[in-house]
Amino acid sequence: MNDLAGGYPGTLVSAGDELEREFEERLRDSGTLAFRVAYSVLRHREDAEEVAQESLAKAYRSFKQLRNRDRFRAWLVRTTWRMAIDRRRGDLRRSAREQAPFGARPPTPEEHAADRERVGHLWSAIDSLPGKLRLVVVLSGIEGHDTREIALLLGIPEGTVRSRLFLARRALAEKLQWLTKNT
Repeated sequence: MNDLAGGYPGTLVSAGDELEREFEERLRDSGTLAFRVAYSVLRHREDAEEVAQESLAKAYRSFKQLRNRDRFRAWLVRTTWRMAIDRRRGDLRRSAREQAPFGARPPTPEEHAADRERVGHLWSAIDSLPGKLRLVVVLSGIEGHDTREIALLLGIPEGTVRSRLFLARRALAEKLQWLTKNT
């Protein structure tokens, strides 16, 4: 069997090698992008390195399914950003549980339910935005990056960032206007 495989140069083995070379080339072009994105969210070097490593491993596993490989950088940014946000949320929940102030009045079940419902509606509205708008609104509004930083992170002009922010905020205002009337 090995003799047969060696007799046909350019079969399945070279297709896999070509895919790996393409991945390595795209990764070389992206440089430290995954780390920079993760660090911008987490602000802790070790956590950012860990998330970046996880996102690069995921990128490697998913690379052959990626439809438009020319958009690898944007895909890597979104993937890393989501993984970092998930890590940050988990860390915040964990620290909130561990550091509840002594003697503080816990929220009533009604207050807690209302807060969770509002947050759920907000995230649902954010999640319903197109990916381009969702990414800039979260990087700006939740992570606190200015338009210049977002433009650098995503590799797009600042004017595009401002335009996407405007469209995202307008869409969110429309989707959530009923919520402000009820409070």
